[in-house]
Amino acid sequence: MVYHLLQGMRIVEGAAFIAGPSCGLHLAQMGAEVIRFDNIGGGPDFRRWPLSETGHSLYWEGLNKGKKSVAIDMSSPEGRELAMALATAPGPDGGMFVTNFPVDGFLSYPALSARRPDLICLRVMGWADGTSAVDYTINAAVGVPMMTGPADDPRPVNHVLPAWDLLTGAYAAFALLAAERARRTTGQGQEIRVPLSDIAATTLSHLGQVAEVLATGTDRPRMGNDLFGAFGRDFETRDGRIIVIAITPRQWRDLVELLGLQAPTAAIEAELGLSFAADEGARFTHRRRLFPLFEAAFARLDTAALKPLFDARGVCWSAYRSLSEAVAGPGGLFRDNPVFQEAEHPSGLRYPAAGPAATFPGLARGTVLPAPRLGENTDEVLAGLLGLGDLEIARLHDKGVIAGARSGA
Repeated sequence: MVYHLLQGMRIVEGAAFIAGPSCGLHLAQMGAEVIRFDNIGGGPDFRRWPLSETGHSLYWEGLNKGKKSVAIDMSSPEGRELAMALATAPGPDGGMFVTNFPVDGFLSYPALSARRPDLICLRVMGWADGTSAVDYTINAAVGVPMMTGPADDPRPVNHVLPAWDLLTGAYAAFALLAAERARRTTGQGQEIRVPLSDIAATTLSHLGQVAEVLATGTDRPRMGNDLFGAFGRDFETRDGRIIVIAITPRQWRDLVELLGLQAPTAAIEAELGLSFAADEGARFTHRRRLFPLFEAAFARLDTAALKPLFDARGVCWSAYRSLSEAVAGPGGLFRDNPVFQEAEHPSGLRYPAAGPAATFPGLARGTVLPAPRLGENTDEVLAGLLGLGDLEIARLHDKGVIAGARSGA
């Protein structure tokens, strides 16, 4: 754990891919005990790329830091019974289960709540009706790929970052804590369903994009790297490419002054009868008049010369760089960032592991714990949480119902 804010809280996780495991990760890094169960040999995401040279999933290592791992044969009746027992194990700070298993089946809410009526079950879903979906298919369905990409190319552009998965995981952690707070007041459990489809739909609504379509009757056109509704885009300097954003009046004025563009922009303002400093929408509407001025100004300058000028005036900008350049480079994003701590991982690799992004004044960060080896905590959890004796645990091992770290991976 890194912070101890949720110390004493126990969450059981039976989930794969990104949304469910990231929910458990957020809770674990705030101090909760998160016990994850997987099939012996790993679930569907245990070997997911990117992989180390030895075939270990760096993705799985990243999303399961600080959790405990139990390996169970869930194709067997005894294995399914153990999974249900873990999800509904007693204790006032337990009885919280995060899953993306189907609504029906042995891990359904009716089946689990019959064992523990105050159970809080957080179920991540694809579509709200239970139909299968992943981040990328949801993204296609809500239209975002049709707004992304070059203006002169009609083909959809898929995103690289699984935004709906990540938003769903964070929202799921928030919803689980809200339900836990309600249970402390009412004593009642409940099933919370968080579909990726509803996260995508509500997010686009919150951002005004649903209202935009309803009001205009048209889709937002794709516009390459132009920032919608304000001034911003990528520009080539003499030695590279940068992105510059000017949303506030001050950002606009500082940018224009530093580039010496007061006169030509003032001429356009006089011609159109408006103020670019006062109206950020005008900068967007008339960007085709403005961009050539900025393109010519940036083309005469080196990025290294721009950096001290921009930084001194608080201009909102960045140079483009690859992830490898960002990881190796200065700036505190990855190097010398207290969010990261060096750790040895199940893959055998040693590299900086990320803790939570939040900083709590007055609270010291603890150790960022790596992900467990698959099945590393099987015996410990079955004995401590379910009260199984050594002979029963040995019998389950002999029968292949459970596995430890060596046999589970």
